[in-house]
Amino acid sequence: MSVKLERLGHIFMEEISKIIYEEIKDEDIKFVTITAVDISSDLSYAKVYFTNLIDKDREKVSAALNKASGFIRSKLCETVEIRKMPELNFIYDESIEYGKKIERIIDDINKDDK
Repeated sequence: MSVKLERLGHIFMEEISKIIYEEIKDEDIKFVTITAVDISSDLSYAKVYFTNLIDKDREKVSAALNKASGFIRSKLCETVEIRKMPELNFIYDESIEYGKKIERIIDDINKDDK
């Protein structure tokens, strides 16, 4: 990924977080944290990775975010100057869960060694 796309992804991450916190009224989306944004090189699509404090409602939150993507995209157009605003696709970020799983395995191994 180019430096410009990485920088733009970071700007999107900050702005989407602000929009969710300040503008979205849906209670299902209130506990969402945006973890990363991956933008295609032609600016057509952006994968927005998120986590949720209430883990059991993952599908419900994902559906609500994808439903609100048009609103979020229109608000992004107002704050970010870009020639083409990409379509937003919200995806649950499983890397944090994976990291916790690895951490537990390492802890278990260390307990067995003692």
